[in-house]
Amino acid sequence: MMNGPNTIRSNEWEVTADMDQRAKEFHNLDDPSDGLFRELAPGVTTRIFSGEQAMLSVVTLAPNAQGILHRHPEEQWGVLLEGSAVRVQDGDEIPVKKGDFWRTPSNVPHTMRAGPEGARVLDVFSPPRPEYRKAGSGFASS
Repeated sequence: MMNGPNTIRSNEWEVTADMDQRAKEFHNLDDPSDGLFRELAPGVTTRIFSGEQAMLSVVTLAPNAQGILHRHPEEQWGVLLEGSAVRVQDGDEIPVKKGDFWRTPSNVPHTMRAGPEGARVLDVFSPPRPEYRKAGSGFASS
């Protein structure tokens, strides 16, 4: 049994947490102060969470906002968490609703257009996008 300043006890178990490590490894989708903030386009922002081999991006689109058509070498998966949108990918426009998810292969042109209530998307990149490892603006790829 361990006791110390970072020990958390619960009925049948205890966990000793390194608070610095926890801050790096545990996050919350609904905490707007969590993650690395980046403005992608007018009305389109993201919070970035980067690991060694993958990167998460929580994208918020204002009502009817649209990203910029772009491409990048990293594979990308996305899931619509809230709202409605149209996924523009490789020349196709696909309406998506909450719970829909998609894969965007490397170097395929794509963007997203939010519906009238806006949208929130969770994107996953592998490997991580180098330009998203720092705060800034824009998609950084054409």
